[in-house]
Amino acid sequence: MKTNVGRRSVLAGAATLAATPRAFAQAWPNRALKIVVPFAAGSATDLAARGLGARLQEILKQPVVIDNKPGASGQLGASAVATAPPDGYTLLMGTNTTNAANPALFKKLSYDPEKDFAPIMRCVTGVNVLVVNNELPVKSVAELIDHAKKNPGKLNYAEASASQRLSAEMFNKLAGVKIERVPYKASPQALGDVVSGQVQLMFPDLPQGLTQIEAGKVRGLGTTGPQRTTVAPDLPPIADTVPGYSLVYWLAVFAPAATPQDIQKALADAIAEALKDPATAKAMTQGRMEISPLALGPFAAYVREQTKWWTTEIKAAGIEPE
Repeated sequence: MKTNVGRRSVLAGAATLAATPRAFAQAWPNRALKIVVPFAAGSATDLAARGLGARLQEILKQPVVIDNKPGASGQLGASAVATAPPDGYTLLMGTNTTNAANPALFKKLSYDPEKDFAPIMRCVTGVNVLVVNNELPVKSVAELIDHAKKNPGKLNYAEASASQRLSAEMFNKLAGVKIERVPYKASPQALGDVVSGQVQLMFPDLPQGLTQIEAGKVRGLGTTGPQRTTVAPDLPPIADTVPGYSLVYWLAVFAPAATPQDIQKALADAIAEALKDPATAKAMTQGRMEISPLALGPFAAYVREQTKWWTTEIKAAGIEPE
């Protein structure tokens, strides 16, 4: 009898352990969630996270807090999520920078983009825009190329992310110019220095860039996508002047790698519901990016493909890892 009781106890314990992830997932969420943004407030990543968080609060019936942790090309924020408990309460609003390009930009990362994260949902895709200081005597991409060739070593570009840096270095390579890099911790500061003339040009994300273009503080010359965007129809694609030029960025939600599958699925379902709401889409993109949902397995495959693409293009542009 003692043996049978002991056996039953062991089996009961094993059953409890086996059921724990599902029971845990079914109880989720029962407290506030946090979305870590690895870039500064006011960036496209921040706008997307805040717009999404506001709708998720309504869907999940729990508060969603946005936590900006900018720095080191997104490494600070990404590392914070990589080491967070895998319980579905700490998420990353990641990007092509944090989760695809950084391995090729740094000799050593503070996290592993592939092993440390579970890809939940791609939310948004967008393009950058080439802007120049108003005092720079150029009004088109062709004029900028001509000016750069006639003034070697006199032009600088500001950058605060992998997509901004690669946008500029691809431009250097394909246009046959040499515009020097000035790195920044945050995009708003970088763009502010273009406005003031401390730096001559930049490739900010379209929402940030258009705000300054429409305010008359910088001059927009072209966008980085393969074709003209309906969001800014007056701006031609750089590819019209520089054949083969194309760069598109993306913003997406990731969770710590060991997050239970049931929670991953619940997160993806909630985010998908949020992205269908027109008001949420407008808040996330300011009407200047595309809602582009891609979830779980297919999104994981996309991230792998993107990592290869960014690695190839970064090497082709001659960018050495730091």
